[in-house]
Amino acid sequence: MASYSLSDFKIRLIYSIITAVFEEGRALDKAYAIYFKKLKLENEEQALIVSLVNDVFRRLNYYTYVAGYKRIKDIKKHVNKIICVIHLVHKWPVPRGLQDCDDFSIKDARARMEEADKIPNLKYGCPVWLDEFGKKELGERWETEKPCFAKEPRRFIRANTLKTTREELRNMLAAEKVKTRECALPDALEVLDSSAIFKTEAFKKGLFEQQDIGSQEIPLFLDPQPGNKVIDACAGAGGKTLYLSALMKGKGSIIAMDDKDWKLNELKLRARKAGAHNIETRLIDTTKVIKRQHGKADCVLLDVPCSGSGVLKRNPESKWTDSTDSIRELTEIQTDILNRYSKMTKVGGILVYSTCSIFPCEDHNQIAAFLEHNPDFELVAEKTVYPSQGGDGFYMAKLKRLDNSRALPEENPDADTKAEEPAVADDEAPETATRTAPAAESGTSPETENSMPPESNENGPEETVSEDNPVDNSEDISETESESLDSDNANDAKDDAEDTDNTDDSEDANISEDNSGDSSNSVWGSRKHAEKESKHKDSKDSGDSGNSDDSGKAGKKDSGKKADSGKKDKRKEDKHGKDKSNKGKADKEKSDKNGTSKDHRKKSHKDGRDKEEKAKSGKKKK
Repeated sequence: MASYSLSDFKIRLIYSIITAVFEEGRALDKAYAIYFKKLKLENEEQALIVSLVNDVFRRLNYYTYVAGYKRIKDIKKHVNKIICVIHLVHKWPVPRGLQDCDDFSIKDARARMEEADKIPNLKYGCPVWLDEFGKKELGERWETEKPCFAKEPRRFIRANTLKTTREELRNMLAAEKVKTRECALPDALEVLDSSAIFKTEAFKKGLFEQQDIGSQEIPLFLDPQPGNKVIDACAGAGGKTLYLSALMKGKGSIIAMDDKDWKLNELKLRARKAGAHNIETRLIDTTKVIKRQHGKADCVLLDVPCSGSGVLKRNPESKWTDSTDSIRELTEIQTDILNRYSKMTKVGGILVYSTCSIFPCEDHNQIAAFLEHNPDFELVAEKTVYPSQGGDGFYMAKLKRLDNSRALPEENPDADTKAEEPAVADDEAPETATRTAPAAESGTSPETENSMPPESNENGPEETVSEDNPVDNSEDISETESESLDSDNANDAKDDAEDTDNTDDSEDANISEDNSGDSSNSVWGSRKHAEKESKHKDSKDSGDSGNSDDSGKAGKKDSGKKADSGKKDKRKEDKHGKDKSNKGKADKEKSDKNGTSKDHRKKSHKDGRDKEEKAKSGKKKK
């Protein structure tokens, strides 16, 4: 660390970065990317700036309190006072003549610093809402984890065993003056200095990925085998997906799904560089993408969107907005993903549910509720990796699918449905470039694919700084070289507040992901898309019905012709019947007439006989 006051250039740079976050609403890593790309700093200078600014955001309530104002949101009016406090904290001479610092008293600031050091929530940069939520979720364990969020995160990388071994990688990095040491996990190395690892030949050749040691545990926990069919259903930009491919030795197939197209695009680029040729991407744009995979996967990984409470060291600005309501919404999303996506696991297959959170409401409680309503799954093992263990915080649960007759029958994958899909796609959908999503679905670092995105501090908490407020984002941007900055900028426009990326992977610093826990992760862009698809289908159906209307008109016409023909036949028949009737009448009349004349003849004949008899009787009398 420098033993002198910061230069005017460094002061202006720190001022610009902090202002970009508070006034322009940029994520911290995006702000780094923009300024470091423009300025092309030496590695040591960049590392120093990142270390200083990250500490400000990890302990924002502490710096605010020492600077002498009450609300964190006031910082944007007094950034230069924060810079003065930076000098006090590191025991450097405080610069004179900074704008808006005429009333800054070094003596009073030192007195407030002594007070703040005695207040745990200020000392460890823990906001009131987070402290209350942490106590509720973790009880006494929270007091152990809370101080970790004020520490700078350690740097871990993973050897890409598709191209090299950990020992070979370590030797190659040593030749490029990068100091590392082996870790307990089989492919993990810890970087011990602030070397620019993304400028090394080893990185350019795809021999390693930056990934937190806790994140590396999740693919190992799933334990896929060569030849398996594996589905990574919330893949994001693919940190865990790439490790799955390495564990499978490139054999078998991996379907990487996300509801963010740009994340899948990023994943494809990384997979090509890593030599992970057994990865296919699928965009989750309709519910059919998931349904078509029902019962087909040997292994399913559900690295769901979450609060990112386990990775706050890398995303410190995200904790200065009360996220209590967002976490409640996220648990509903997690439940939905778990219930629907789990069906892709075949009988006898393995499902791993994971988060980059340490809160039971997102972890153990979710699994307990799922097992209660899904008797066709059983818990094999579960594990929580805490920040106090050295890396970031993660949770993972391994479930096995059973052949249980009580299991509900599966739905027809081709049945139309307008329900939304959180995070990721189907075998028969066209391959797409990529939670993707996100994710994201927010400006988090690549290590944080599925956590909540930092929200604008404009609407942040208005608590008095004298009470508390921690921030923990010490992601090493000293490593976020120009490559990473380019990629960050390219994705900057895509990092909306609605993204839900995975804050769990501490992957390549040159990939900025967006799943930082926003409840919209992996799941929301697809909702809009599904509605759009539904409308398109409805319009198509209505078009088809329009054609059937035409055929209906033709049918009506034909039936009309038949009706006219029937009427003619009927009229002809009626006429024929009438003729017959008239003929009958005539015959009858004739018959009657003949009958009448016969009667008349009979009568006249009778009269004649009577006259004759009378004449005979007259003669006798005579």
